[in-house]
Parts: sequence; C-alpha cells; structure tokens
Amino acid sequence: MTAPTGEVYRIDWLPGTDILHGTCHCGREHTSQDPIEMWEWMLAHPRGHALDEPQGAGT
Repeated sequence: MTAPTGEVYRIDWLPGTDILHGTCHCGREHTSQDPIEMWEWMLAHPRGHALDEPQGAGT
C-alpha cells in the first residue's frame, strides 16, 4: 500500500439535475455532466486549474 498524499477530491451531485460539482484539493471548482470528464479534470491537476482557464465544459 502507498502512503496517503493528503489530497482530497470532492464530487457532489446536484439533486434534480445531471450536473456534478467537483472541488479539487487546490480549491478550484468545476462542473460537468460527464463523470469521466470530471475525474480526468481532477486527476490532471494542475492542468485546467488556473483561474484564467475556462471550466465546466459540461454546463
């Protein structure tokens, strides 16, 4: 088993919609309707996490 990294990824489903809202361990947020896109965005950190980059392609 590997040692824990301390990074926390959070994905919430917005009830009544098909929208997922994710929060990366860096604090950047992202929305998407596609769970695969959401995890790819999370795991690509820091790519796609800059404040001047567009986010939420699924919304």
